[in-house]
Amino acid sequence: MPTLQDYQEIVGPEVIDEMKVVAARVGSRSLQNINSTPVGGGVAEILTRFIPLLRELGIDATWDVIKGNQAFFNVTKAFHNALHGKQEEISEEMLEVFRETTEANLREMNLTGDVILVHDPQPAGLIAKKKEIGRQWIWRCHIDISSPDRRVWNFLRPWVEQYDASIFSMPDFAQELSIPQYLVAPSIDPLSDKNKELEQGYIDSVLEKYHLDPGRPIVTQISRFDRLKDPLGVIAAYRMVRRRHDCQLVLAGGGATDDPEGAEVLREVQQAAADDPDIRVLELPPFSDLEINALVRGSTVIMQKSIKEGFGLTVSEALWKRKPVIGGAVGGIRIQVINGVTGYLVHSPEGAANRLSRLLGDRALRKAMGENGYLHVKQNFLLTRHVKDYMLLMIALDHTQEDIVHLD
Repeated sequence: MPTLQDYQEIVGPEVIDEMKVVAARVGSRSLQNINSTPVGGGVAEILTRFIPLLRELGIDATWDVIKGNQAFFNVTKAFHNALHGKQEEISEEMLEVFRETTEANLREMNLTGDVILVHDPQPAGLIAKKKEIGRQWIWRCHIDISSPDRRVWNFLRPWVEQYDASIFSMPDFAQELSIPQYLVAPSIDPLSDKNKELEQGYIDSVLEKYHLDPGRPIVTQISRFDRLKDPLGVIAAYRMVRRRHDCQLVLAGGGATDDPEGAEVLREVQQAAADDPDIRVLELPPFSDLEINALVRGSTVIMQKSIKEGFGLTVSEALWKRKPVIGGAVGGIRIQVINGVTGYLVHSPEGAANRLSRLLGDRALRKAMGENGYLHVKQNFLLTRHVKDYMLLMIALDHTQEDIVHLD
């Protein structure tokens, strides 16, 4: 794993020195992270890189995963969709499945952290243990709950308000809560397999493996096969653009163990693409990070045409590689894609096609946006900033009545 010295070469010594000062103030307190899946999705991806860096800074950081059966993850997927504002039938039986799984995890999970950081709705009910064991508890919401289904939110809210603090990715997601709310954007690791520099020969070999022609433009969307990522909308935009530009489309991604809809969406995408030899639908296994990296670096334009999005790490990953991004004008994509500067924000397949056509026809514009995107990510969305923010939050929990905390 990379060390602080490795990151210093990217972000500079001042950033690393600041992290060490903050870590010293945190002291010997431990941080326990809890989420719902060890593989797949942005939360697991962040934690994989996050934990080792905290440990090098002297913070006793751990990561645990709750248990759940297929019925539970069917319920939490419905919750996920409903919290994003989608119409879902939520029955009393589904709520009971959530309660029963929460009770089982409360019995089995070993809660050891001085600060317990619970990620997203699936493990939110673990807060019931607070009365018994104390500790400091934070609920971290990674999804866009700006317009949630009120029944699901009202079901979760009594648990959320027992936490000592909450974290959201951007102001639009925050809700009226009786507990303090903090804003922390997610991040990417510039030294991970998914983001590090690659030899051109390896990039070429991956394009060849998937029968992609580097001599023609390649348009790529990397994401889980999820309706909220709108892969069918991406295909529709591509087909409009093909009338003017001889390009190829890649839809690549995998699944997450807590997302039971993925296989069904994948089948829909495969059927929609079946008659076009220039569309590659790639179901990639876990830990395909090097190949994903190569696919993005070998692409001309990256798309993330989400209908709803908590953040969308794939956007920062593409911008870091100096690729312009066409993204849905939703959620956290809006703080990554600066419209007309690092890419374009769109509201429809037609809008995406219009912007894609412009980018494919203007190499200088692509280059300028790529450079802007790289700098934007470097300044705002790297792992080093994220780690420092979480350590500062651990400190802030001890100073809830103070507006300014001095790190003497």
